[in-house]
Amino acid sequence: MSGGASRLERDVVAKRAKVPHTSMFVRMLLRAAVLRRGRAAAALLAMVVAAAVATAMLNLYVDVQAKLRREFRNYGANIILVGKDGASLPPDAITRAESVIAGRGVVAPFALVVARTSDGQPIVVAGTDFERVRQLDRWWSVSNWPAASKQALVGVRALQLVSPNNQPFDLSFQGRTIHVTPAGTVQTGSAEDSRIYLSLGDFFFWTGVQPSIVEIAATGSPEEIAAIMRHLQEALPAAEVRPVRQLMEGEARVLGKTRATLLAATALIILTAALCVLSTLMGWVFDRRRDFAIMKALGASDRLMNGFFAAEAAALGATGALVGFVLGIGLAAWIGRVNFHAAVTPRFSVLPLVVAGSMVVTLLAAILPISSLRRVQPAVILRGE
Repeated sequence: MSGGASRLERDVVAKRAKVPHTSMFVRMLLRAAVLRRGRAAAALLAMVVAAAVATAMLNLYVDVQAKLRREFRNYGANIILVGKDGASLPPDAITRAESVIAGRGVVAPFALVVARTSDGQPIVVAGTDFERVRQLDRWWSVSNWPAASKQALVGVRALQLVSPNNQPFDLSFQGRTIHVTPAGTVQTGSAEDSRIYLSLGDFFFWTGVQPSIVEIAATGSPEEIAAIMRHLQEALPAAEVRPVRQLMEGEARVLGKTRATLLAATALIILTAALCVLSTLMGWVFDRRRDFAIMKALGASDRLMNGFFAAEAAALGATGALVGFVLGIGLAAWIGRVNFHAAVTPRFSVLPLVVAGSMVVTLLAAILPISSLRRVQPAVILRGE
């Protein structure tokens, strides 16, 4: 009998060993959340709101920043290369500039001369690459771009001088004459309105003058733009590299204000959530004084108690972050559609930041409640005092 009983005991032990073992620590965490659903839900809701707002703001900041930079590029060049002392740039200046830009912008050459109309009036004529200018200066108001040889893009003020009836006209430079046809007009409210633009091939064949100006619309942060300018100066020592300060300063100012507004709103929401979590955790400790007193009476150390409570707070933060991240993605998409009339691309790269930030917030909020656990006196609380 004893041999049979021992075999039976061994079989029972073996079966129990195969049963998945649930950690007492995890069971206590779940029990605390279930028995105090009201407080747990309040703290969780606060973290969900904070995580959702943080996710939405971070997504908006990254996406809006990229969109704003693209919009600023539509306003033209932010870097200009000029030949020193008015000299022409090297023939391979465009190639060198594009190798430095490496696909992070648009490069357009310009060559300028002062020509004469048929009645002897001086007028500025520029040679350029129309395809590049169409990409660089999208803000120009152009009625029609030239598409054939010896067609010109004429500024609205220059048109009144050279061809009031929009008829073909002649231009002369250093004894050489070119007969051109106006293809369309350009209006910018600036110097372009008084110029005539020819294709770079026609311009060079007529004048023999190489480009002396290269305009560049480069994308990137202010630090990246500064690095591009240094590399351009190294690649083109014969050129003077100038920033378009109004455009660069305006871009930096708009991006800075956008960043400050979004970060301030996020910080305010997170601070409010932290206060809510702190209040909830303090009430949590007060409600569970008897539980903690029994744990201490049974031999639980302060280190174990602190770890248990910190784990509760971290689990609360992680859960709130995951739920809030999903809601935040939807919130960012809605804000982008309503306010910017554009889709906001979800940035899943911010998920680790949101989860880590939420856990840090809950752990910081748990510092004061954890310190109060050390003052729990089992004998006093269990006597009902």
